[in-house]
Amino acid sequence: MAIDNIPESQCDVLIVGAGPAGLMMATWMAHCGIKARIVDKRGTKIFAGQADGLQIRSLEIFDSFGFADRAWKEANHMIEFCMWNPGSDGVIRRSDRVPDVPVGLSRFIEIVLHQGRIERFFLDNIKKYSKDAIRVERGVLPESLTVDASKCDDHSPDSYPLTVKLRHLTEEEATPAQSNGSTIQDGLFRSNLADDDTDDLIRVSQGKEGTSEIVKAKYMVGCDGAHSWTRRQLGFELEGEPTDYIWGVLDIIPITTFPDIRMRCAVHSAESGSLMVIPRENKLVRLYIQLTEIKPDASGRADRSQITPETILKAAQKIISPYTLTYEYCDWWTAYQIGQRVGTNFDHKSRVFLAGDAVHTHSPKAGQGMNVSMQDSFNLGWKLGLVVKGIAQPSILKTYQSERRRIAQDLIAFDHKFSRLFSGKPAKDIMDAEGVSMTEFKQAFLKGNLFAAGLSIDYGTSMLVAKPGDAAEQGDGTDVSATTPVVGNQHLATNIKMGMRFPSFRVLNQASAKSVEFQTRLPSDGRFRLILFAGNPFSSAQKARLEAFCAALAASERLAPHVYRNIDVLTCHSGKRVETELLRDFPEVLRPFDSKTGWDYESVYVDDQSYHNGFGDAYANYGVDREMGCVVVTRPDQYVGLVAALDEGGFGDVEGYFDGVLV
Repeated sequence: MAIDNIPESQCDVLIVGAGPAGLMMATWMAHCGIKARIVDKRGTKIFAGQADGLQIRSLEIFDSFGFADRAWKEANHMIEFCMWNPGSDGVIRRSDRVPDVPVGLSRFIEIVLHQGRIERFFLDNIKKYSKDAIRVERGVLPESLTVDASKCDDHSPDSYPLTVKLRHLTEEEATPAQSNGSTIQDGLFRSNLADDDTDDLIRVSQGKEGTSEIVKAKYMVGCDGAHSWTRRQLGFELEGEPTDYIWGVLDIIPITTFPDIRMRCAVHSAESGSLMVIPRENKLVRLYIQLTEIKPDASGRADRSQITPETILKAAQKIISPYTLTYEYCDWWTAYQIGQRVGTNFDHKSRVFLAGDAVHTHSPKAGQGMNVSMQDSFNLGWKLGLVVKGIAQPSILKTYQSERRRIAQDLIAFDHKFSRLFSGKPAKDIMDAEGVSMTEFKQAFLKGNLFAAGLSIDYGTSMLVAKPGDAAEQGDGTDVSATTPVVGNQHLATNIKMGMRFPSFRVLNQASAKSVEFQTRLPSDGRFRLILFAGNPFSSAQKARLEAFCAALAASERLAPHVYRNIDVLTCHSGKRVETELLRDFPEVLRPFDSKTGWDYESVYVDDQSYHNGFGDAYANYGVDREMGCVVVTRPDQYVGLVAALDEGGFGDVEGYFDGVLV
């Protein structure tokens, strides 16, 4: 079908922007089997520079998709954070060393690797799971968006409320402009110091024959950056103000006498500003350098023509003096002005969504930009996938704004404090009220570590999180209350927090004795997990409770048809592995039989001693009673939705939870 000879097609989800947020969304679509398209106005992927830090939670997410090992092998691992501050004589000295992330948070630590490689891992994974059906279509620009409000509440399979006109650009149009006079690739075209070129591209391309198409879509996700065309079509704003702090960035192989060049460092000079050192892969080092001599003009924006690799290097040399610093090789450079903004809305009628820089911007020095952007899409992707497939109720889509806008607000508050402490002039003494206390900076870094790692995310109550309390108050004000609320029993698993990610401790496979991280049994395949902490299987009373729960599960009209499709059942008991038999001691619903593949040997685990990996002590670490156990429901994104008792009442809570989520 075509309109005025313009070809027309349909898709379930149209993704605009192929950066990390867009590729995370496309990865979910591939894993869920959704008909999706992803377009980007740039003609090629990233080959150098841009974001580089991968925090702990992002690596756990990569692991859930199956490619964390690739990033882990290639990246530089961040072990130690060194603080350099001026002494009473004004000379910088190392004042402290701390672990880059607190010990014991996760099986991962923070790593750094340039964005282009990270995007490659996504692209390979998308190709594998979509069987090449989802490809990034480069040099493609959205030109217009129409939302048919009369169809937005119609979730029938043939309802397509969105009409998007796409423009296919020429190679020249799709190639971003580089700075005059510089032979080194730069990222200024993505910086907030540069104007967006989308409107110019649309204007130049209009009227060209054979370059347009019409796409009818059920849903659309704008992952198109801080200048977001999608956000502007919806009339949404970013709220917040730019600061006067201007920073340059160099990716170089440094030639320097500075002793901690292979450590992550925060360097505060007495008078010349601050600098952050991020050691990278292949001998590269990223330097974030405060440009104290570059000031915003009357419009509030710095003149980017004054900023070159040479001016950035000179600023770095002043900060790091008396140590020397130069380079022969520069891989990439950019500059930006710190601004903290959050979008007023993250979605429009639960049909058009915004993610990543399109709805929040901030300083990159806490390593949050790419990570939080990807986690926006990680939160939304499975919800869209299950709604499109008719598995989940469309109302769950409202939890995206409630959950992620609140996180963005928390991020901006954190970044506001961290960037002020980083960019401010060090206090000369305790009487210097205007200067920044280096003790306060250290405490802010240590306190912010859990947040920066992505492990403190705590989603509020909703139909997806069975916490007590007010949903609007715990979120961003959006009402996402369950129609028939179910309230979980947090005291049954004190360290498996409802609304937070399911933590990982080592358990043993009952059948093979293999030691595994329990979180790895929650892959991102679009399924909820029903995790039974079965307690002591040798207690007759506990065995009776377990069998009664499993009988109710097997007989449930709500859950039984879904057990092997949309809900995966895992069990972890606290008995002795060598005294327990998989087929003898556990009901079939916990280790189902398939006529072709036999019994399921990967669903039952035990908290016991390993030959080679010690004792994970999972029950104690999870805060679960070893005799009584409990039941935990995790969402497809590994966040905990419900903690309930392993008894008849607990099964009622589990059914009630899924009644509010599944179709």
